[in-house]
Amino acid sequence: MKKQHLFTITAGMLCLCATQISAETLDSIAGSWKTFDDDTNQPAAIVQISEKNGVFSGLITKLLDPSAPTICDKCTDARKGKPVMGMEILSNLKKTGDSYSGGQILDPDDGEIYRAEMKLKDQGSKLDLRAYIGIPLLGRTQTWIREK
Repeated sequence: MKKQHLFTITAGMLCLCATQISAETLDSIAGSWKTFDDDTNQPAAIVQISEKNGVFSGLITKLLDPSAPTICDKCTDARKGKPVMGMEILSNLKKTGDSYSGGQILDPDDGEIYRAEMKLKDQGSKLDLRAYIGIPLLGRTQTWIREK
């Protein structure tokens, strides 16, 4: 009888911990995100966002669009001529209140580097990315979907 009671308590604690970890994950932009092509609205890539010392960055881990460039020929920085797979396209984002700002994002399709702001939506299942040059008013917004 004691073993069953101990098992029940242990199982309950594990469920509680799993729920807490899941809630914390949805409160952060860290994780895998499906991006979409602006023109076709078709899935374009998977970006893995990670955090180190309060700074968020993102790497392309999978290309979903067969027509997307595999080499960043239009890049103008050190990424020129490098494979898009594994490339860091998002850098230096920091959490400010309920959004993330101060960072940059590279569009491998045109080689442009934009300022970036992000905000979680729908209990952390969606991420609005605002990419712009100069001021946020002069930009575009994409919605990324969290990968399960």
